[in-house]
Amino acid sequence: MIYHVVPLADWDAAPGGAYAPASLADEGFVHCSPDVATTLAVADAFYRDAPRPLLALVVDESRLTAKCVFEAAAPAPPPGVAAGTLFPHVFGPINRDAVTEILQVARDAGNHATGLTNRGS
Repeated sequence: MIYHVVPLADWDAAPGGAYAPASLADEGFVHCSPDVATTLAVADAFYRDAPRPLLALVVDESRLTAKCVFEAAAPAPPPGVAAGTLFPHVFGPINRDAVTEILQVARDAGNHATGLTNRGS
């Protein structure tokens, strides 16, 4: 399983079709993370000011219709992620049937991502 962080409004924007964030058009792929700890570090580094609620899509990469390639972060991984960590990049939209679970990013009083919870928890 891989993870993708997304504000709820973005995920809900086109419920009938595959999910294609701006990064797909801008960079040619959808950014994902290889595990929960990396997902939380990404949420802290890049989504602190994103609209809430913030979700983490759990994606079964074997069910993706687009190619998924694990690559090094460029220029470097976010703080808290070990150098050499490979990030899954999905080279096309994420088909919704590859999403096996939708979790919510939990935050503490200091606005740091602390975990992934069931939505509504």
